[in-house]
Amino acid sequence: MKLAILSRAPRAYSTQRLRSAALDRGHEVKVLNTLRFGIDLSGSEPDLQFRGKPLSDYDAVLPRIGNSITYFGTAVVRQFEQMDVYTPNTANGISNSRDKLRATQILSRHGIGMPATTFARDRADVLPAIERVGGAPVVIKLLEGTQGIGVILAPDTKVAEAIIETLQSTKQNVLIQRFVKESKGRDIRALVVGDRVVAAMRRVAQGDEFRSNVHRGGSVEAVELEPDFEAAAVRSAQIMGLRVAGVDMLEGKDGPLVMEVNSSPGLEGIETATKLDVAGAIIDYIANQVAFPDIDVRQRLTVSTGYGVAELVVHDGADMVGKTIAESGLSDLDVTVLTLHRGTTVIPNPKQSRELEAEDRLLCFGKLEEMRGMIPERRKRRARVKKLPKQPIIDE
Repeated sequence: MKLAILSRAPRAYSTQRLRSAALDRGHEVKVLNTLRFGIDLSGSEPDLQFRGKPLSDYDAVLPRIGNSITYFGTAVVRQFEQMDVYTPNTANGISNSRDKLRATQILSRHGIGMPATTFARDRADVLPAIERVGGAPVVIKLLEGTQGIGVILAPDTKVAEAIIETLQSTKQNVLIQRFVKESKGRDIRALVVGDRVVAAMRRVAQGDEFRSNVHRGGSVEAVELEPDFEAAAVRSAQIMGLRVAGVDMLEGKDGPLVMEVNSSPGLEGIETATKLDVAGAIIDYIANQVAFPDIDVRQRLTVSTGYGVAELVVHDGADMVGKTIAESGLSDLDVTVLTLHRGTTVIPNPKQSRELEAEDRLLCFGKLEEMRGMIPERRKRRARVKKLPKQPIIDE
């Protein structure tokens, strides 16, 4: 395998470990400065220039893109994707993870446990937003902060309002998040590779510091994850579109609470804490997957006139309940079931003998007109109304 590691820090621990792991396994590997690429759209096929010359062929690319160059870095990764070069972390996945608001929106859609979070732009909406997450103390986060930078604990409402007003005056967007007291300055970093957690560590804040990042002086220790924590980490990474990710979770009283999904996780802390060859696991995964470059399904489906992807819901009382997929009649309508979602379980390429249950969600590909009549009406949202305390009646 010929591998390109995109990194502006060739001497950094993570870059060196990944390069060494690839060389030890007999692969050819180059560390390429992301900013030295040129995106070539002048020819009949997508191409890349590096240092002003045509880029040679690569089998896979591993992005290690810093926050400051996210826009250009993801453009380079996207061009590799258009050239059918495998990458474990797509441009879309990296972009999803870099914006904390976008990441939270995506994860919340899929029922991932997270600390209660709100986003408010107008000054008049800040106080109601703080109340929605349970009131002070609250954690205030810059949307694009890293390594604990831009994460502030506000002990009371007045302080929170002042901090948010100050940040917004400098054109900074912030999230307001419930402070999870039971985590006690601790969090868990799970390193996800593919569909499993290859290593995990607990980070503990020092002294009065509530942020447990290693860069803020936090200590680390290896930890054996409970099944629900491992499942939450893997699902979060996959939902974001990342096959190599560091997933940070708080230990809430009711289970894991995902805080962040990092597309370029550092390896030094977790390899030191666990004594595991995490870099080797990443290289082995890429080598096994290199024949399967990411395919943008939406791009490919545009050539299939009249066909598309839709999600069908098997409602309680529907004719399909209790029938197998073969008996459902979908194949007669030229509709193929790609995946079956049952609760939090995903069944890929389900067998025709699979019996359908109420509330199953079927991701299907087929004729849009045939599926149109099976798509349920959009559920009407009921606004959450907060009851106000009764006001005393005053006689005048």
